[in-house]
This record gives sequence, structure tokens and C-alpha cells, in this order.
Amino acid sequence: MAGKEEKREPDELAESLNYLFTNLSTMIKGELQGTNNLLELLEKMNVRVAEEYKGFGDVASGLRVFVEQLKSKSGSFDEYVKHIDAIEQQVTEFEAVISMLDEYVSSLESKVLHLYQAPPS
Repeated sequence: MAGKEEKREPDELAESLNYLFTNLSTMIKGELQGTNNLLELLEKMNVRVAEEYKGFGDVASGLRVFVEQLKSKSGSFDEYVKHIDAIEQQVTEFEAVISMLDEYVSSLESKVLHLYQAPPS
């Protein structure tokens, strides 16, 4: 009987080790499959982000061209801005002359009124 027990123990040990290795193998396969799934998801996300950024690059390129066009157009307005500044300066000087003339006319008006209101001598 002792021989049978010795024979059984290795069988039980072999079965336990086989069960352990099978479960360990299944666990490792599951872990590897999970990692593989995460890597596939990451790859898909990278492709999607790359497509999105490509679209942003196209928009940025279009905006750069638009800004260059605006710069060239605004350069042609510089001459008009100089003319407007010169006109504004002339208007300021003209307003000063008008103010002086208004004071002179008011002074003349008061002198004329004083002469007409004064009794003749």
C-alpha cells in the first residue's frame, strides 16, 4: 500500500503542477491579450489624432496665406493713412484760424454795436 500512496502523490503533484501551469498560462495569455488590445486602441487613437492634426495644419496653412494677403492689402492703405493724417493736421490748423477769426469778428461786432449805441457828438 505504501507503493500505491507514493505513486498517487506524484500523480497528484503532477496534476497540481499541470493545473497551476495551465492557469498561469491562461492568466499570462489574458494579460498579453489585454496589453495587445490596449496597444491596438492606442494605435487607433494615434491615427485619429494624426488625422485631426493634419486638418489643423491645413487650416493653419490657409490662415497664413490669408494673413499674408491682409498684410499686402494693409500696405496699400499706408499711403491713405498718411493722407488722412495730413488732412487731420490741416483741419486742426484750420480750426485754430477759425477760432481766431471768430474772436476778431466778435471784437469787431462789439465795437460796431458800441459805435451805434453811442450818442453822436
